[in-house]
Amino acid sequence: MAKEALFGKTLGELTEIVQQLGLPKFTAKQLADWLYKKDISSIEQMTNLSKKARTLLDEKYEIGLSAHIDVQTSKDGTKKYLYPTIYGKFIEAAYIPDDQRATLCVSSQVGCKMGCLFCMTGKQGFQGQLTSGEIINQIKSLPEREKLTNIVYMGMGEPFDNLTNVMNSLEVLTSDYGFGMSPRRITVSSIGILPSLKTFMDKSECHLAISLHSPFDEERKKLMPIQHVYPIKEVIKLLKSYDFSGQRRVSFEYIMFEGVNDTPQHVKELTRLLNGLKCRMNLIRFHAIPDTPLEGSPDSTIEEFKDALNAKGITTTIRRSRGMDIFAACGMLSTKKLLDEENKDF
Repeated sequence: MAKEALFGKTLGELTEIVQQLGLPKFTAKQLADWLYKKDISSIEQMTNLSKKARTLLDEKYEIGLSAHIDVQTSKDGTKKYLYPTIYGKFIEAAYIPDDQRATLCVSSQVGCKMGCLFCMTGKQGFQGQLTSGEIINQIKSLPEREKLTNIVYMGMGEPFDNLTNVMNSLEVLTSDYGFGMSPRRITVSSIGILPSLKTFMDKSECHLAISLHSPFDEERKKLMPIQHVYPIKEVIKLLKSYDFSGQRRVSFEYIMFEGVNDTPQHVKELTRLLNGLKCRMNLIRFHAIPDTPLEGSPDSTIEEFKDALNAKGITTTIRRSRGMDIFAACGMLSTKKLLDEENKDF
């Protein structure tokens, strides 16, 4: 029987484990210290635990860290790491260095069930939830971990479709017993699953990014099926009930598709939709993926769109494309690995 991973457990979960084993409650904090503040590979290395405690833990548990199995390095310094999962599938994390800033884009699911027209990960279908440990493993096992300044949950999967594990991972990352990171260094991206979004807003102080891509109902339905269930107007209505006047930030991701969502009418409707909400807009160039009718807007159109939104009072920037030479679109590296593994059977 496979042992259960300790890495990724919250302090509350570790406390339950040690109590079930008949160990002192303070053992949980000792475990958290070893798991999140030190570099170890086995329970036996937890030298301030009694021999009895280590033996009991080792019978059912393991640390649960795993190294990447492949990496693609771009000429601009971006790296895409491929990690195995407990499902025998693969996820990817993108390391993006930029001057004094170094960001890691982490995955939260194996594949995705949301079916967005422009997303390569969605074409894999849903294959499983990542545990909290598998999410944080992308950070802990990163060779450049000491250089990281920011983390974004913008990789494979929809974070709020895996709410419990995502929230647990955020707790471990930001708690004193864990990695002690400021929540202002972490951004979670979502397409807008309302019940989970409200939980996140109420229980986390991390930044939020919403995938918008069109302000028009019917158009967004074609791009993002979630619009049928949770319309973007309802998502924004919820966000307007929160205070973003302080350091916490909400932003909107907007991939530019030629002739689809890049017209002056879209600027006008976005201005109306976001009126009264302190936010910023990130315009994103579309990186072509197989089997989609969408094409990216020309750079000149994106610039005009940005200027028009800024003129309307919406702080808008264009996200710089990175890693164009290394399977840039999210999900492409893991999809290639899946296809390679399937082809071994023939």
